[in-house]
This record gives sequence, structure tokens and C-alpha cells, in this order.
Amino acid sequence: MPVLPGAEPYSHDGSSTGVLLVHGFTSSPQSLRPWAEHLAARGMTVRLPRLPGHGTTWQEMNRTRWEDWYAAADREFRELHERCDTVVIGGLSMGGGIALALAQEHGPRVTGLVLVNPAVLFKDWRVRFVPLLKNVIGGLEAIANDIKKEGVTELAYSHTPLKAGHSQLVAWKNLTRDLPEVTQPVLLLRSAEDHVIPAESSAMVLSRISSQDVTEIVLHDSYHVATLDNDAPRIFDESVAFIERLSSSSRDG
Repeated sequence: MPVLPGAEPYSHDGSSTGVLLVHGFTSSPQSLRPWAEHLAARGMTVRLPRLPGHGTTWQEMNRTRWEDWYAAADREFRELHERCDTVVIGGLSMGGGIALALAQEHGPRVTGLVLVNPAVLFKDWRVRFVPLLKNVIGGLEAIANDIKKEGVTELAYSHTPLKAGHSQLVAWKNLTRDLPEVTQPVLLLRSAEDHVIPAESSAMVLSRISSQDVTEIVLHDSYHVATLDNDAPRIFDESVAFIERLSSSSRDG
């Protein structure tokens, strides 16, 4: 299946500080590419994979599931952990959920998390009908490209593939149940106005994780895809400061 131009994965080999970035549901590496390049410019080793079924067609994505996306991110994390002394995982939306799941599985091997509008729940009256609708229709019109900044477009699907989407809803049950297992330092950045993921999603993460080192930053000039929006420079700078602090502490320790 041909990959959409701009949706290609990104990789950069740099220092012993590694960062894994995970994009969102129905999106592609394009939504995080500027972030990845910013981290690489600071000398870090960066991996930004294209999750299975993404960056092609939404019909193709309907043949993939949460387990496939998680497995792809997990492979990248394990590779980074082999070559780097410090590994931080960053994620946007569903990518934030995958980052949390990786932290639950790998424990202290994950040095820290940078979560941007993390998705662990979704409020839409249609959600209750997804288990039925997924076997009747392939997809519904999606809420994508939720960006305040004019002239910027997210490379994402126009439809939500329901079979793939249902697998995420199912995965969230275990993910939210096990949030107390997350103990790593967390930097969470959320948009004050988000038309895709409700504020309750970030609130749930912050209220249930066991991390003692937690920083929450509210972004007032961006919508859901904040990594491509007006607050992107702040996300990049705050994440660099956070990662460098953790990397320094790891070396000193």
C-alpha cells in the first residue's frame, strides 16, 4: 500500500538520549515531524514511526488494531533502549495513550513521558453504537485537522475506521485501569480548547497515575493537533527542557 507523501517515518541517530514520538489515531508522522526535527537538532536520538494502517487509506487502517499500533511503538522503544542511556516517550492524542501503555509495561526503562492532549477516553453519543456500526459500515466522518493556526493542515484521514476505532475503545479499559502503574516523570500539555478529546481525558491521567514528578501546562492558542499549531514552539521548548533535565539526573544518578 503506497504511503501518502509526508506520512513517512522519521529517524535520527544522535546522543545517548533517545526520544520515541508516537502520532495519533488516523493521523501520521507528519503531525509530529517538526517536533522530531527540533529534538534531533538538539542532538537527541529520535524515532517517529508510522503506525500500521496510518498514512495510507482509512480502509487499510480498518485492517489493523490497537495491538498492531502498540507493537510497532514497542519495537521502536526496545531498539532505542538498547542504544540509549535515557529514553523518553512523547505522544499526541492516541500516541499519548500508547506512551502510557509502554510506561506501564516497561516501568523504569522508560525515563519519562511527554503527553500532548493524551487520549484515554472519548465523548461522543455515537460511541455506544460502534460495536454494532463497525459490522454495518466501514467508517464515519472524522474530526480531523483540529488546528487553530491558519494555513496548516494535518495529514489525517477524512473518515474514522470503526473496526480499528473499536479496538482502541476496548484497549482503553485496561489502559485506564492500570494508570496507577505509571510512576515515571510526566510532562502533560493540553489545549484549553480541544474539539476532539475532552479535558476529562487529561484529568483522568493526572488523577490516576502514581508519578510524583508531574507538570501540567495548558495551551491557550491551539486546538487538538497542538504540535502543528500556534503553541508548537512552546511544546518543543518545554519538552527539550524536561528531557534534558531527566537525562542530566540519570547521568548524575
